[in-house]
Amino acid sequence: MSSTRGATGRATAPSATPERNFASRSLLRHLARGVIGFGLVIGSIALVPVAGPVTLLAAPLALIAFRGCPTCWMVGLAQTISRGRLERQCADGVCTLTKVHPSQARSARRPHGATTGLRRS
Repeated sequence: MSSTRGATGRATAPSATPERNFASRSLLRHLARGVIGFGLVIGSIALVPVAGPVTLLAAPLALIAFRGCPTCWMVGLAQTISRGRLERQCADGVCTLTKVHPSQARSARRPHGATTGLRRS
């Protein structure tokens, strides 16, 4: 288990809740995953009268496209859109989100291998 040094020099444990990231590399890629996921869910339900209940087996494949559930996809959409535009600032145990100046937002955008949607300060 890794630890970080606080302002007083004492070792502090990392946050108990890891930061979840559902963002995609690009908005187009994220929207494509949504179309595939929602298409699988809607198609599997709509085809039940035609092909029978076996078509419902396609619905779990949507979980792969959504990276979890439709709510996870929606959170990822918000993270993808806000990437590089918001900055989290934490002080005295209180964290707030603030807008980044447009000139800083361009330089803050991460390359394709980025893993977090928000920058830490």
